[in-house]
Amino acid sequence: MGVHYHKLVRPIDEKSLGDRSQDLPHDLVLTLAKAKMDHLVNEIRAGHCQDDLPTQNNKNNNDEWVVLTGDQVVTCNGQILEKPESIEEAKEFVARYAKSPPSTVGSCVLTHLPSGIQVSGVDTATIHFKPTVPTDLIDNLLQDDAPVLSCAGGLMIEHPLVREHVERIDGTEDSVMGLSKDLVLKLLQELSVEVKAAAK
Repeated sequence: MGVHYHKLVRPIDEKSLGDRSQDLPHDLVLTLAKAKMDHLVNEIRAGHCQDDLPTQNNKNNNDEWVVLTGDQVVTCNGQILEKPESIEEAKEFVARYAKSPPSTVGSCVLTHLPSGIQVSGVDTATIHFKPTVPTDLIDNLLQDDAPVLSCAGGLMIEHPLVREHVERIDGTEDSVMGLSKDLVLKLLQELSVEVKAAAK
């Protein structure tokens, strides 16, 4: 995308937020991404991230940042699937995908610091698997050291063992993998307009 970035991780307790049985996926991923943003911005403003942030060399000596957070869930048959908690659960998820196409629902929140101006959005993609997804796919991925338990829905379409079973994707592959480039670029443009308008 041509965007310089620096990774800063400050985890939150995601399971304590939202209601997976009632929230719409769109609402849940926005709730989680905004909670991550609130926590990260508070940490930055409190000075708890100084050692983790790169130094900016600007004339006015006033640091400006665009902070990005996001979240993603997989939905299948109307049910929200997050990261599998066990290998058995990952197998259950994958078994569903041959019968019913899963969708990824991913959010992105951008906040400009120091102004606090924020924009957000959600992108969705649907993955159509061939009906021949093997029952031992998760075992094969684990043998290949693939981190299936750290992916929403245990879904790793970028892996060659999975890719061969994908018929088509309605949406973009980067959206399925966790962050839509198109959405990020759109939000960066929106944020730029709002920051410039606020500065007038």
